[in-house]
Amino acid sequence: MELNDIIQRIGYFRNKANLSARALSLSIGKNQAYINKMEAGEFEPSMKIILEIIEALGITEEEFFYSNINTYKIDKEDLDIIKRLSPEKKVALKELLK
Repeated sequence: MELNDIIQRIGYFRNKANLSARALSLSIGKNQAYINKMEAGEFEPSMKIILEIIEALGITEEEFFYSNINTYKIDKEDLDIIKRLSPEKKVALKELLK
């Protein structure tokens, strides 16, 4: 994933959480303009800061980095259901899906 994609996702999840850039900046212990400057491309955040932002947004790293953020929840629910199936039912489901 490119840095630009990461910054776009921060904006997406920030808006989804109804957080201002200022509020998110302050929640990670940075000055109030930090997120605005980062989203404007004025600097590249470290992975440590990205992980702090993800935590402040109340999401998991898995959700943040998932290939399709629009289908994450339903894909996760589906996978959880499949994981609980017996081996025989998994084989039957696989055959059905072919």
